[in-house]
Amino acid sequence: MPGRRRRSTSSTRSTTTTTRTAAPRKAAAKKAAPRKAAPKTAQKAGSELPVAGPGERVWVLAVPFRAPAPGASWHAGLSAHVYVGATLPAALAPYDPPPYSLERFLEDELNAEPRPVPTGRPMSPRPEQVTGAAVIAAHEAAGGRMFLLGDDPGVGKTGTAVLAVQQIAARRADQQRPVRTVLVVADRPAAITVPHWARSIAAFGGTAAEGQGLRWCVTTWDRLGKVAGLTKATGQRFDVVVADEAHMVRHTTTQRWKHWRSVSGAGRVKDAPYVLLATATPAHTPLELPYLAPHFAAVHGEPLKDWNDLPSRLAAHGFHVERARYGWSWTEDAEERRADLTRLRSWLADTDPPATLHRPAPWGPVSVTGTPVELTPAERAQYEAEWSEFRAEMQLARRKRETARGRAALLRFRQKAGLIRAQATVDWVKAQVEADRQVAVSVEFVETAADPIRESLLDGGVAVASIYGRDRFDVEAERLRFQTGEAPVCVFTVTASISLHAGEVLPGGHTASTTPRVGLFHQPRFSGIAARQVTGRTHRDHQVSPWRVAFAQDTVEEDVARVMVERLAVTGSTAGGDTAGLQQIAELLDADWLPTTSLTGAD
Repeated sequence: MPGRRRRSTSSTRSTTTTTRTAAPRKAAAKKAAPRKAAPKTAQKAGSELPVAGPGERVWVLAVPFRAPAPGASWHAGLSAHVYVGATLPAALAPYDPPPYSLERFLEDELNAEPRPVPTGRPMSPRPEQVTGAAVIAAHEAAGGRMFLLGDDPGVGKTGTAVLAVQQIAARRADQQRPVRTVLVVADRPAAITVPHWARSIAAFGGTAAEGQGLRWCVTTWDRLGKVAGLTKATGQRFDVVVADEAHMVRHTTTQRWKHWRSVSGAGRVKDAPYVLLATATPAHTPLELPYLAPHFAAVHGEPLKDWNDLPSRLAAHGFHVERARYGWSWTEDAEERRADLTRLRSWLADTDPPATLHRPAPWGPVSVTGTPVELTPAERAQYEAEWSEFRAEMQLARRKRETARGRAALLRFRQKAGLIRAQATVDWVKAQVEADRQVAVSVEFVETAADPIRESLLDGGVAVASIYGRDRFDVEAERLRFQTGEAPVCVFTVTASISLHAGEVLPGGHTASTTPRVGLFHQPRFSGIAARQVTGRTHRDHQVSPWRVAFAQDTVEEDVARVMVERLAVTGSTAGGDTAGLQQIAELLDADWLPTTSLTGAD
């Protein structure tokens, strides 16, 4: 080959020539080595925190993805755009972050003086919020590490948490470790949840607390990685952490859990923050409570590292859990489940003072009823054809042990089944609107449920507020259209952290319409946590709102509805809720088990 002949020719050259030729190459290689290390040095220097000069300020901006930010520079360590100057240029003004946001918190940390926050519209806390805050503060004063607030949806967990943090900060003001920073992790969508928390913080004396040195940072679970990165880059740690919808970290195999351990101090004992966990739906099973492991370790006087493997520790303490083919599983026996829930309840409620609190909704449990949909002959034929295709896919997946293929087949079938029933849902919604009711329609899928339902209603002259699809709609604007009555129907995919109930106090002091709300699950859900959260969007704050679960009669959707009801009952029991409102649909679907005891009780 030509290459070989060239090497052979060069090999016949004298040793002197070869040496002279090779030496400069080695020298060049040695000189090039520092150039490879240069980018690392530059990156390290670039990660240094920005510093403002005399008369200047460091501005940390909330710049949307790929949006132009002339004059600002990206800071890798802060994961944000930064501008240093006396005032913010007009071109960057739209990116000025709101009070209590993560970017504003970072900005205040980088400057000598934090920017003042606007005075909020004052709100008077309800009695249950005042008493709840006192219980939480007493638990912290006694040396507790974390508290589970399991009030029913709409009782007022946000206000309770804000008041509790203020009391904790006031008690520790003169102690060795005062409360200076508070992190709130809320559920998405951020366009609704962050302003909601900001209004509540300001309304319940947040401005006064800022004057005392207490600073809040409100973010979402989706941005928890940014907070963990901030902690790593700057050493910033929070004194109190509030986890809204704490069930979002019930799985330890996710990146979210990794970030949560870093931010909440779940893996350390020294200098760990006080953690307030707020959720009405803690888990489907005891196996989904890893975020409570630090408390369990403290209760039993065991090393924290032993509880890193929660299933093994639960088994060691006599829980009816066992290792199955695809991981750990909880018993199906009703009596054994009740015994496990009773034991869990004792670990939380029987401490002195108790580490949990649950108050049922004073307006009663939500009523959830079944709405079987009878398919027309044409729809039945379509269903049967697709069901045959689905069964063939599932059999093939089982035969080849392809679990992913089976999940994909199940997902496609549920989407098709929901699409077949879309017109029935539209007809039912129109009837409710004609009866002077506002309707909240919960869906899981966009193209096969949300879009066809919305388009059909719009074609029929019914205005629809749409809360689904990434960046397709302005979430808060759509929510307000429904709340003000401009749109009598709301189609949404989110499960938590939005309010759709009648009579809500809206931003600016306005009040939502008082038209009665009714809700409909267009598709039964496998998750009881999601189902319970969804019903709390309208059945809250002393507003009664019944919900219906639609499913195609004599189809596999009945099985999905049955699973949802049983899991809904478990999650309600785990939080201490009343499951009486599920009795009708449980009987309709022959649900196997409705619990009679709860984890947190109804104290």
